[in-house]
This record gives sequence, structure tokens and C-alpha cells, in this order.
Amino acid sequence: MTFDKWHTFDTLSVMTTTKKRMNISLSDSAYEMIVGLAQRDQVPEATKASSLIELALEVEEDYILSSIARARDVKGVKWIPDSDAIWK
Repeated sequence: MTFDKWHTFDTLSVMTTTKKRMNISLSDSAYEMIVGLAQRDQVPEATKASSLIELALEVEEDYILSSIARARDVKGVKWIPDSDAIWK
């Protein structure tokens, strides 16, 4: 590794990342879409791919939580209003 006048030990330690890395294979169409979206949003392709994965995970979580809520939403259940008296 070569150093120039702009590199210090402080900047080298800050440049490391704590993010996990993952290698994935994409179809040509998915790759082209990520490239296009990254260019549109003026962000790196990896950043765009990461944000899309996070969005997909949120959608998946919402689907699972709504399934749980639907299973709990049955007729004939006695409703107990939430109040401070219940928690005392």
C-alpha cells in the first residue's frame, strides 16, 4: 500500500466499513434496472441494491405481521379497553 500526503492513520481507520458484504447473482434485466435506478438517483449501484433489498424486507415483514393480525382478528372475542387500570 502506498501513502500520499492525504492519507493519515486517522483517515485509513475511518474508511473501513462495518457493513456486511454479500455476493449475489442477478438476471440481466434486474442488473439493468438497478443500474438505471442508481443513475437516476445518483447513488452507487450497491447502495441502490441495498436500499431495494431493505425495502423488500420491510414489505415481507408487513405481510407476515398482517397474517398474524388476521389470524387474531376473530369474531366473538371480548374486547378489553386499554387503560392504566389494567397495567396496575
